[in-house]
Parts: sequence; structure tokens; C-alpha cells
Amino acid sequence: MATSAAEVYDEHVRALPAAQRLELVALIASELATERETASDKPMHRLTELEGLGKEIWEGIDAQEYVNRLRDEWHEPTP
Repeated sequence: MATSAAEVYDEHVRALPAAQRLELVALIASELATERETASDKPMHRLTELEGLGKEIWEGIDAQEYVNRLRDEWHEPTP
């Protein structure tokens, strides 16, 4: 059976003197900071994984013509 954080606090931590509770908080914060640094060192994905994604959408479309069409739309009045 899993024990909740609140149960652990009530049963084990609350009774500790303030100095020991502060020490516990410092230990937990230090461990979490270390885990966060380690996790941030490893990207979930690499940007290069996106290379070529959706390229079929642009097949047969001239990039310059597309940009020109978009620019022309900027100057059209909105209804």
C-alpha cells in the first residue's frame, strides 16, 4: 500500500524538532536540484529529428511565389 506524502509528514516529520525539519527540507531541495540538473542535461528530443517533417506539404510549391502571395495578402483589406 502506497503512503502519501501527507501521511509520511504526519507520522514521521511533524514530530521532529524545527532544526531537523529544516535539515530535511535542505536535503530534499538539494537532491531535487541535482535531479533537475541531470534531467536538463539530456534533451528529450533533438531538433534534427524534425528534419524533413512535413516536406510533402511543400512539394510543387515555389517558395518565392508563396512568400509573394503572403505579402500581397497583408495589403488586402479585411472584410
